[in-house]
Amino acid sequence: MIPETRDRYNRQFSVEKYLAFMEGLDRVYPGAIQFRIAETPVFIPKDLGNRILSAGEDIIRVIRQPDFRDLTAEAVPPTLKVPGENDFCEFITLDFAICRDEQGTLVPRLIELQGFPTMFAFQALLADKYREYFQIPDNLYNYFSGLGKDSYLDLFRRILLGKYAPEEVILLEVQPLKQKTRVDFYCTESISGIHTVCITALIQEGHHLFYLLEGKKTRVRRIYNRVIFDDLEQQKKDLGAFVDLTQDLDVEWVPHPNWFYRISKFTIPLIHSPYVPRAYFLDKMEVVPQDLGNYVLKPLFSFAGQGVLIDVTRKDIDAVKDPSNWILQQKVEYAEVIKTTTTRAKCEVRMIYFQENGGSFPIPVNNLARLSRGKMIGVRYNADQDWVGGSICFFEK
Repeated sequence: MIPETRDRYNRQFSVEKYLAFMEGLDRVYPGAIQFRIAETPVFIPKDLGNRILSAGEDIIRVIRQPDFRDLTAEAVPPTLKVPGENDFCEFITLDFAICRDEQGTLVPRLIELQGFPTMFAFQALLADKYREYFQIPDNLYNYFSGLGKDSYLDLFRRILLGKYAPEEVILLEVQPLKQKTRVDFYCTESISGIHTVCITALIQEGHHLFYLLEGKKTRVRRIYNRVIFDDLEQQKKDLGAFVDLTQDLDVEWVPHPNWFYRISKFTIPLIHSPYVPRAYFLDKMEVVPQDLGNYVLKPLFSFAGQGVLIDVTRKDIDAVKDPSNWILQQKVEYAEVIKTTTTRAKCEVRMIYFQENGGSFPIPVNNLARLSRGKMIGVRYNADQDWVGGSICFFEK
């Protein structure tokens, strides 16, 4: 989107360079990348970058207002509520579609937000590899708030560990070796010293949790949570016995599981910003809009775009059996802003925010990008195309 940078990149691009880049990535953790990496980073011009950061401030202000937890009291399903919730979320991600407004200006539009981790550690590696194999101008950056790679990873490490030793902190996931994002687990282990543990491997004694570290039973003091609890519910019958994490356990969470629901599609109707499309709780909507073609229907509790209806009809609205678990959101039209060597691609930018214990406000720290040519954005929907997939944005200073 920075024309001269894009044109120069495309002129210098070759399939051979891309294959060498992918081989370089794969050598770090052989066979671990299970999703498509795009041929290019995204180059964000300064004015669009400022709008993205401004949009993030609008949203974060809502999340950090004193009554936010009261406003989202109904967000957490009662059967999935976990005791011991803290009063802030350490990790927040905001997904913005890159669009054009009526004047043709590039603008961000909020698609989704989550109080949940993403590819925090892998994105540092990915940025390094793009710079290693392609010519990325020095006046472009991917870290924010005065951070560089080392200070970003140090902040991430401090938030993960809290006051504990690495062996007392675990990355918790369901069948982690089967997850498409497992390369990020390996990166996280490398920079922090913590270990990845499957939920089925946890050992409970009273209110305490343990795991086996080199055959030794080791106390779990803090959990870096990658478990999506409603997904866990759907997998219960295939997993066998595992610890019920909704008990009152003597363990700290980062982030606490309840924040996955509080900071989610449930939050969107609460936000009033020029960068946030109108959204309505389906059960509280007095009148169904006549222009349903301009809306999408989204389940509150889903992950990676699953269950979203893009071409909504009145029949779809009437067919919803649990309207309290759905929102109707104004449709966002992605602009085909990425000029490739063959055609154009759409782009979504995920902004990453961290809040350390004692910090007054979450700060932007890094980002993730996803390129697409289809209706749905996300690496699972574009695996058979080129110039699509996971990437990172470099912002103009």
